[in-house]
Amino acid sequence: MGADMDPELLELATKIFGFARQGDAASLATYLDAGVSADLRNEAGDTLLMLATYHGHRDAVAALLDRDADPTIANDKGQTPLAGAVFKGETEIVRLLLESGADPDQGTPSARDAALMFGKEDLLKLFSDY
Repeated sequence: MGADMDPELLELATKIFGFARQGDAASLATYLDAGVSADLRNEAGDTLLMLATYHGHRDAVAALLDRDADPTIANDKGQTPLAGAVFKGETEIVRLLLESGADPDQGTPSARDAALMFGKEDLLKLFSDY
């Protein structure tokens, strides 16, 4: 979302990223169904999925994944939604991401490394199921 972006488009993108941060699954679904990319990224490279995951919004994460959001896209720092879910302790979101193809060994740090770092043995066991 660059400074040279159309102001109306910037306002719309800001609104949609807000839906992800706030967990407004219904509004996200409406915009995605109308053609907004499920993999829309902000200036830091965060996808809608990354924001919904990091803020712990399971229903928004599910709505994004149901509309083909890619769980493997890392942000500009190399962080993945799965590592964010591990960091925040969001076990149900971890499951959703794994079921949708997230890789526990991708990213910097990887979700596996984050689970080791924070002593999340339950998540390490969960990774072995996928």
